[in-house]
Amino acid sequence: MTRIPTKEEVLAWISDNPALSSKRDIAKAFGLKGAERIGLKAILKDLEAEGHLEKRRKSYRDPERLPPVSILLVEEPDIDGDLFGRPLEWQGEGPEPRVLIRPRLNDPALAPGERILARVTKADGEEDYAYTARLVRRIGHNPHRILGLYRKTAEGGRIVPIDKKSDREWRVPPGASHGAKDGELVEAEQSGPRVRMGLPAARVITRLGDPSQPKAVSLIAIHQHGIPDDFPDAVIEEADKSKPVGLSGREDLRDLPLVTIDPADARDHDDAVYAAPDEDAGNPGGHIVWVAIADVAAYVRPGSQLDREARKRGNSTYFPDRVVPMLPDRLSGDLCSLHEGVARPVIALRMVFDAEGNKRGHSFHRALMRSAASLTYEQAQAVANGEPSSDQAEMLAETVIKPLFAAYAACAKARDRRQPLELDLPERRIQLSEEGKVTSVAFRDRLDAHRLIEEFMVMANVCAAETLIAKRRPLLFRIHEEPDPDKLEALRETATASGLVLAKGQVLKTAHLNRLLKQAAGTDQAELINLTTLRSMTQAYYSPVNLGHFGLALRAYAHFTSPIRRYADLVVHRALIAAHGWGGDGMTPEEEEVLEKTAQHISDTERRSMAAERDTTDRYLAAFLSERLGAEMTGRIAGVAKFGLFVKLDESGADGLVPVRTLGHEFFHHDAATQTLMGAESGRVFTTGQRALVKLQETEPVTGGVLLELLEVEGEEVTRTGARRAPPYGRKAPKGKGPKRKPGARAPAGGTGRKVTRSRRK
Repeated sequence: MTRIPTKEEVLAWISDNPALSSKRDIAKAFGLKGAERIGLKAILKDLEAEGHLEKRRKSYRDPERLPPVSILLVEEPDIDGDLFGRPLEWQGEGPEPRVLIRPRLNDPALAPGERILARVTKADGEEDYAYTARLVRRIGHNPHRILGLYRKTAEGGRIVPIDKKSDREWRVPPGASHGAKDGELVEAEQSGPRVRMGLPAARVITRLGDPSQPKAVSLIAIHQHGIPDDFPDAVIEEADKSKPVGLSGREDLRDLPLVTIDPADARDHDDAVYAAPDEDAGNPGGHIVWVAIADVAAYVRPGSQLDREARKRGNSTYFPDRVVPMLPDRLSGDLCSLHEGVARPVIALRMVFDAEGNKRGHSFHRALMRSAASLTYEQAQAVANGEPSSDQAEMLAETVIKPLFAAYAACAKARDRRQPLELDLPERRIQLSEEGKVTSVAFRDRLDAHRLIEEFMVMANVCAAETLIAKRRPLLFRIHEEPDPDKLEALRETATASGLVLAKGQVLKTAHLNRLLKQAAGTDQAELINLTTLRSMTQAYYSPVNLGHFGLALRAYAHFTSPIRRYADLVVHRALIAAHGWGGDGMTPEEEEVLEKTAQHISDTERRSMAAERDTTDRYLAAFLSERLGAEMTGRIAGVAKFGLFVKLDESGADGLVPVRTLGHEFFHHDAATQTLMGAESGRVFTTGQRALVKLQETEPVTGGVLLELLEVEGEEVTRTGARRAPPYGRKAPKGKGPKRKPGARAPAGGTGRKVTRSRRK
């Protein structure tokens, strides 16, 4: 009779033979036949009950080991350009293993989010990954994700999406609700194949709680846009091990009274400034300006866990009630933040300006500083205005604050000569209570203290770009290309219709646009011209190829001043470190090779954050307005689409939709070039810039939708059957019924003048 193997022997054999894991294979390996297999069956059941084995159909496997053929989710490439896969069938108690995907010569290119079937092999002796994988075949992309409200039904449930751009519901089969309650906010994913008829199926994967809770607003945006908001344990562990950087290998600037000037609610301090008159007799009336930026590169080394996570996030994302940081708080709020009275490592820039604000020279220094004070914009401005301020600001008035404003006054002259684009779009600030409810929506003050910091940061970014170009080092430029010709022509037509002039037949410069904005200043058309000018601009992005910055009227520009919250700045810091030979934490050859991919990735993450911030603002504003249903409000038509008009409300800055079906019983012809809707029978014309009186009809705080009824345009009453005649031009569109649109739809691309969160995003 053959001896029945022990549990340890069975486990060892399965571990050595993962491809032969059926009960028949195991019995054959140990020579068990007939009744002897009953004993093996009992052992396998015991091992399964104890959690040592997992039964998969007719086979067993060790849950602490990946099967030889596994399903992997392709992740973003790391800084070296290597692709890794996340195993979707991991059942072990420990963290899921990291799998390096090794493509063969003829393998197709894999994109992040794809699912693949791969043959995996244990990688013994490797620290960064536990397995290597070879592609067997692609099995599709990451299943479609849905964020919505769960509604219980007799047949299971349904998910109503909260995305304004989607009106498709999803069916949740019985047993796939993950315990979700009726009305709860959930995240789900598509289950099963797509169907032509009926509702597609989905299964709930995450319950997010009550959507009516105020603090759920930003959480919705975080999940909807896929912003990583939890740091992996390995990243936190690496951050917690970081120690303060000392003076070794650095210049000592601790006696230089550098100060930080930030909003009162600033969550981090990554820049400090100081100015003094230039004592050089050859530069009468000149100024010395120091800008010190947190040396994040000293803590976040290329290829580290911190670096991988920072690159993945690309930037911090800011909401009215929270921030999703690029770096863990141990760094962003502590070791890298330039707190008052604490020694901190920095990369400092010394700039020399003449009396007219022309830069005569600059130099970079890797140093250690100690902030003399953490000031707010209001405190610094009060000192400059000769008004009472904090005791600390008053003490620094003569030695720090007034010299800073004097240097800014000189630099402002050079700025005026350069003529960067001067848009006047007031920024609104959402005020929240401790419970997270909107208490007010107010305009942010725009002080000279804001302009001072902004100008010194712009000049510091210019110096970083110039230095790296001179040293022939690769870097990431901040690119802003010239306006699209078609959008520029639309701006010119809008200006002409408003009685203003934008000259034609010349190379466009920001000075020409500023001239137009100055013509409009103080008139009823000012907001319209500013909004239309904004829409004519292209979106800024990052690139290793320099194409200049149109909006700032600069030939070379890079982001250097915010490495705590932008990965692009960290890349530039590393380039400066390598260019000056300051240490081994500079840009590596591997980083240089993937610089173009990095530029594309962080440009995408920036847009993702902007969209999430904008959606959150929309939802907060809709919640704020929900208590004023039926109220009449003034605003201006800020966008025109086939399905209706977008009106920007004066008081709150919210964008509301007037559906085209409510404008009258006639067909309305949409002209995208002139941004107009014209009634086919009445000749009534609606266009951007017109003043409007509206009634608030409906709000959807969960989606951010605001539905309006148009009462008056330019002081004239609008009725469903009435007609408001316009100057006779153009052809009448054919009769018919205007298309319908879901209430709360998004305004046309290009925006309607919403704020750009964090003003230094240029």
